[in-house]
Amino acid sequence: MTIVDRIRAQARQAPARPALVENERSGATRTLSYAELVGSFEAIAKRLRDAGVAPGDRCGLLAKQGCSFVELALGILAADACLVPIPDDHKGAILDAFCEQAMLQRLVVGQSEGFEQRRLDPVARLAHGDESAFRALAPAYLRFTSGTTSRRKGVILSHATIEARLEAANRALGIAPQDRVLWLLPMAHHFVVSILLYLRNGASILLASSPLARDVLEFCARQTPTVSYASPHHYKLLAKDTSELGFPALRLAVSTAEGLSAAIAAAFAARFGRPLVQALGIIEVGLPVVNLDRAAAKPTALGRPLPDYDVWLRGEAGERLSRSGETETGEICIRGPGLLDAYLDPWLPASEFLEPDGFRTGDQGWFDADGDLHLVGRRVNRICMAGMKFFGEEVEAVLDRHPSVRESRVFAIEHAHLGEIPCAEIALADPTRPAERAELVRHCREQLPVYKIPREFRIVDELARTETGKIRRT
Repeated sequence: MTIVDRIRAQARQAPARPALVENERSGATRTLSYAELVGSFEAIAKRLRDAGVAPGDRCGLLAKQGCSFVELALGILAADACLVPIPDDHKGAILDAFCEQAMLQRLVVGQSEGFEQRRLDPVARLAHGDESAFRALAPAYLRFTSGTTSRRKGVILSHATIEARLEAANRALGIAPQDRVLWLLPMAHHFVVSILLYLRNGASILLASSPLARDVLEFCARQTPTVSYASPHHYKLLAKDTSELGFPALRLAVSTAEGLSAAIAAAFAARFGRPLVQALGIIEVGLPVVNLDRAAAKPTALGRPLPDYDVWLRGEAGERLSRSGETETGEICIRGPGLLDAYLDPWLPASEFLEPDGFRTGDQGWFDADGDLHLVGRRVNRICMAGMKFFGEEVEAVLDRHPSVRESRVFAIEHAHLGEIPCAEIALADPTRPAERAELVRHCREQLPVYKIPREFRIVDELARTETGKIRRT
């Protein structure tokens, strides 16, 4: 069964159950039952097929966040096309470049009423044999990596891969028909082990139109979510709210998309009486690690690997590390169900790079005595100064605690005698009150060994970011 078949089955079992509940900007609430959702996406799929959309066509979706995005996305999947979500801020030349990079054959554009679809004739094309191999996968989903450290890669997931990925994830998360899931993340970047997972298992998804904490909490007071799925940024904003509103029915608050800090976890727990559960989500892999058991005691840990996954640490020589710790880290490698099927361009089937190590994440990590995984930093962001190795993220965590610093990026620059030295880019909390270099050095010296203290501090207006909002590491 495909994900679309699973959602159809939910509609047959409970046609009136709410699938999507959207708090519209007008203040009205739109509710779409499972029967209505299936009826909507079946009509969209028929219209796409009638327009000539063929199985396996790469079909871009440009639509605003909300019910209509989900309806159109499922319509593309129900037409047996390959869904390619596009961030809704892509316009003009940026949209054209995306369509070319994804080699789209079709583009679906959401409108205030309905949608329009366009046939595209991309300049870039897969070679004939590669195109045949692509369609043979029964491709369902194509999304590009964030590109923090290199060129963005097009990750291809088949229907079978999505099913395996969702099955493995839900053995841990336990999403069920009685769950009501608060959704705050952008759908163009987060959709498979989230929106599709919830609908596959019959839950109701609560879509908040406003990111403001008070608006979200007032919406939740009416809709009583049992699960929330958001980024540390969203949880930070919610924790700052001073009202009496809360989450009385919340059983699980998942934090993903970026690293969770101890300060945000503590603030949320103090405000709402619930721990934040950090999850490691990777577009090539799915959701292999979730901190379900010790979120309260160790909020910054990624947690234990889920039962279906083998997560291990690769040493410098390619060996499997038998022991690890804060000073003994390895590259995180993953084997398990639902790993990607291929990269798009250049065409690269997963069978050609997943053996013998599984998926190599490029992230460095370590396991503690309880078997919980901790993330140290990107391998590419490792700094080696006179033989002393450390990660820029370690230094950023310290700098970001200085009151003058809004956020920072620490990276290596070459040095004639020391090999590499750390350099910091800093965006100020208040641009009218610049931080003194001596004060920043003193702040770092109190919490870091000398060799980790940046030798240069560069003040910037904003840190460079990827399309998904992550700090660009190149």
